[in-house]
Amino acid sequence: MEFDRDLISIQEVRCLVKKAKAAQEQFAAFSQEQVDAVCAAMAAAGAANAQRLAQMAVEETGFGVAQDKVLKNLLGSTMTWDAVKDMKTVGVIREDEAKGIMEVAVPMGVVAALIPSTNPTSTVLYKSIISVKAGNAIVISPHPGAKNCILEAWKVVSEAAKKAGAPDGLIQCVTTPSAEGTNALLKHRDVGIILATGGEAMVRAAYSSGNPALGVGPGNGPAFIEKSADIPTAVRRIFDSKTFDNGTICASEQSIVTERCIQDKVVEEVKRQGGYFLSPEESEKVSKFIMRANGTMNPKIVGRTAQVIADMAGISIPQGTRVLVSPQTTVGKDNPYSREKLCPILAFYVEDGWEAACRRCMEILHNEGVGHTMTIHSQDKSVIREFALRKPVSRLLVNTPGALGGVGATTGLQPALTLGCGAVGGSATSDNVGPQHLFNIRRVATGLKELSDLRASAPQAGAPAAPVSRTDRFADIPALSQNAKAGGVTLSREEIASITRAVLERLER
Repeated sequence: MEFDRDLISIQEVRCLVKKAKAAQEQFAAFSQEQVDAVCAAMAAAGAANAQRLAQMAVEETGFGVAQDKVLKNLLGSTMTWDAVKDMKTVGVIREDEAKGIMEVAVPMGVVAALIPSTNPTSTVLYKSIISVKAGNAIVISPHPGAKNCILEAWKVVSEAAKKAGAPDGLIQCVTTPSAEGTNALLKHRDVGIILATGGEAMVRAAYSSGNPALGVGPGNGPAFIEKSADIPTAVRRIFDSKTFDNGTICASEQSIVTERCIQDKVVEEVKRQGGYFLSPEESEKVSKFIMRANGTMNPKIVGRTAQVIADMAGISIPQGTRVLVSPQTTVGKDNPYSREKLCPILAFYVEDGWEAACRRCMEILHNEGVGHTMTIHSQDKSVIREFALRKPVSRLLVNTPGALGGVGATTGLQPALTLGCGAVGGSATSDNVGPQHLFNIRRVATGLKELSDLRASAPQAGAPAAPVSRTDRFADIPALSQNAKAGGVTLSREEIASITRAVLERLER
């Protein structure tokens, strides 16, 4: 008897979750040292296979650059592990004797992990390590367009975990992915939390599943080059980021915003470093390939080189062009250049002063990518501070490549391939997601007071409030308190004026 693919997928999900739940119940008895030994083995295996997995991902998806995906795999394995290896995640993790509080880590159980095609193998490594570090089992749901390399990454970490003593079934992966199977996984009653990395529709599905979820929205970060910036270095960093794995990291820059007073220098430097400014006619041709008719990003351009995109659009560009740059003056859903483009395409905006640039960056973010990431290149601390106070992002990156800075490779942020967008971006966290987001905390609180103590310190019901003397009420006004203590000394006109001002200010508060 033949079964429909969707039925096979749903049944597989049910079996995998059941097995993962049983394995996690065994794993919950592991000590911190045992958990860490399993994670260390997983990280080492991921690093040892980083190059092979990267090549598989490029060959299967056609996205990105193999050598850059090697670095991503190292970020998802050894860099992630180095950042969290000393974190307490098992048993008692904190004690405060003075307050009588003890905190105990409680695993969430089974993590449902959605894996995207843009960063397939690195995300498997990363999500598996942080889930297991927090004491959980994990069931991986692969993107169909990257199924084979995702399955191979799963085999690498699951085999390493078992050899290090983990229960069989702690790390599971769906081998027959389908929309129906993914939906069954998201809604399964034994799933403790969902880690959703993928398209906007998938993230919405995770949040509407009825299970707790950590999802991320789209990125669309502008890069502001302020007049005090080291322009050659700023452009180099932006291009390093935008061409890294051909722009497939969601924290990568999507627009350059600069000031009119340095426009010529920035344009010259962009051209010198391999940027090609599209003419209006060329911009129109390329724009037809950025978005699909339904308003979503066209997968045909994702992770492709500037030359491939130019050929696709039928335009001629200089040999060695690294990034296509389109001058723009508008922002909107109908302007594809002002939206997320996971490939080497940048919009280019010029504004009169940093205040106008600040407003333009906010307009871009509210159009798409609010809550995610943006970068600023500047030496002016006051301008940087103003951007930090105003921008609706969870990561403001200063003088660093956006893609690598956002995921914690070139900054002090926690290494992560799931970047929270905060409430403004529809996410449950604004953090770079780590093990600390994948366990609950049981707080053991010791009594410090008795009811009689509380009643003794509380005002009696119906009792008139104790009168407050003028001296007590305004005791911290120096001139008034000093003269009150003196027993009614005659005050000068200046002293009266000083006291009057102080009293009036107090009464206005």
